Amino acid sequence: MTIYDSVVTDIGKEVEAFLKEGMIIIFYESVPDELKNISITHKKQEWLSDVKVGHKFKLNSNVYSITFVGDKVNETLKELGHCTIKFGLEGPDLPGTLCVQEKEVPNIEVGSSIQFIQA
Repeated sequence: MTIYDSVVTDIGKEVEAFLKEGMIIIFYESVPDELKNISITHKKQEWLSDVKVGHKFKLNSNVYSITFVGDKVNETLKELGHCTIKFGLEGPDLPGTLCVQEKEVPNIEVGSSIQFIQA
């Protein structure tokens, strides 16, 4: 079951540097101005459930298993559409971090799809 389905609406100028470090930062379109340059923004949609370890994160056609969900991830996703997604890190990190399996990160463009899927 898809628990969240949205589309990328903007990509900050500094996102590429974060991608090279294996992470992305997402926010709803209402992202604070001071964070726009580092963020991938997406349209606010309804969350049908919390995100949990074992669920899937899908970026376009690329699917990643979720390996860690920080204590604040579900709260900030629902309120701000925000979390930091790290590719390859499996252990605990910051409370707002969501970790997924390490795989190549696809090219992200305006119009790219973002989904969270209950496994």
